[in-house]
Amino acid sequence: MSRKIYQEPLVGRYTSVEMQNLFSEEKKFTTWRRCWVALAEAQYELGLTDIVTREMVLELRDNIENIDYQVAADKEKEIRHDVMAHVYEYGLRCPKAAGIIHLGATSQFVVCNTDLIIQKEAFGLVRKSILQVIKNLSEFCERYKALPTLGFTHYQPAQPTTVGKRNTLYLQDLIIDLQYVDHFLAQMKARGAKGTVGTQATFLELFKGDHGKVIQLDQLVSRKLGFSDFFPVTGQTYTRKQDMKLAETLAGIGATSHKFAVDLRLLSNLKVQEEPFAKKQTGSSAMAYKRNPMRSERLTGLARKLMGLPQNFSATYSNQWFERTLDDSAVRRMDIPQCFLLTDAILKLFINITSDMVVYPNQIKRHMKAEIPFMATEKILMEAVEKGESRQEMHEVIKEHSFAAGKVVKEDGGENDLLLRLAGDERVPFSLAEIENIVGDFSQFTGRAKEQTEEFLTDVVAPLLYKNASSIGHIDAALSV
Repeated sequence: MSRKIYQEPLVGRYTSVEMQNLFSEEKKFTTWRRCWVALAEAQYELGLTDIVTREMVLELRDNIENIDYQVAADKEKEIRHDVMAHVYEYGLRCPKAAGIIHLGATSQFVVCNTDLIIQKEAFGLVRKSILQVIKNLSEFCERYKALPTLGFTHYQPAQPTTVGKRNTLYLQDLIIDLQYVDHFLAQMKARGAKGTVGTQATFLELFKGDHGKVIQLDQLVSRKLGFSDFFPVTGQTYTRKQDMKLAETLAGIGATSHKFAVDLRLLSNLKVQEEPFAKKQTGSSAMAYKRNPMRSERLTGLARKLMGLPQNFSATYSNQWFERTLDDSAVRRMDIPQCFLLTDAILKLFINITSDMVVYPNQIKRHMKAEIPFMATEKILMEAVEKGESRQEMHEVIKEHSFAAGKVVKEDGGENDLLLRLAGDERVPFSLAEIENIVGDFSQFTGRAKEQTEEFLTDVVAPLLYKNASSIGHIDAALSV
């Protein structure tokens, strides 16, 4: 690796080798050749044997990976056309078949079909990673399904929930993301063999006006490239609306991950839940005591980038003039790989974090003890009314002591002494022991949080993981830096 030129951080620091390989030059150009082989095979099988021979097809197939990249690069520099440069280089490897390579096709035959093939494979990696995060989080939710913790609305203490229940919120969003991925995969199609502006004119000429054979060619090429269907109509390219939906689907995963990471950073500040922290990890160059949530911060930054990409795709789609304009080429070369590489990096971090999150029950209990007295006042009020006290009078008494206790906490930095204040007021018909008994265990304030978590894990998550068991395996989520 040269240290004198810019290196893409997504490749050097953040992403898996598997995703990097999918967007490599080798993957692209060998897939172009797979497309040319599929076209020649289909033409031969559909009867163009006087033009395309079996010997030519075999020669093309045998040389899919035999590429002289320097020859192709030199030719592209000369003619300013990447596809024709590779047609030329492929012809040098396959002298018998040189004349029929790319027969009847336009450049977008290989470019679009290759893009779709790679995208399909990349979504497979994304899907596998989402399932691993779901598995990690489901185990975490099961472990902490009954542990009471403060809920927050507006980032202010609210009614308690449980640690497990809170994390089902991220689980549910990930399942929605998975459903969108599956929907996208289900409707993915090949561009097929459509010709220069999508009319199949050259193929119709090759097959002597036989429309049926042209339709068969479209179907057969698409199947050979791994697709069960093809776009029924195209311009020169498949519709860039497809790219819009691709970016939106991946950005949705980014948004889910962003919310999780920000929430974990807030919890880290409260010292109740943290991401894993390596034994030799340094939190700060100056403050040796710090445990910065660097993985969650990195995840947040990468997700922010991913969430901002869809606007590029909508602009590209809406600016495609008639059958095609070339201003989509450069931006798609960058943004489609970036969408997938960012998603890969984000999910790699998500897997890493959820594999070993740390929870601090005693710290959670401390926060609960500071807030529960305020939340328990309604129950104390109702118990006092049952003993014959006036609701209005007791409400004023409780309000008076609540404000005073709040002042002690906020202004004086003291402990919440509300229960002591109420027990010491002769207007309140309870001793301290009786009030503490009324307040009881924290879990009584969590409603059905534990039960909801159990039901969600049993009814929704478990069947999903069982159905996809073959797609869940070990993913190397170790961080490079």
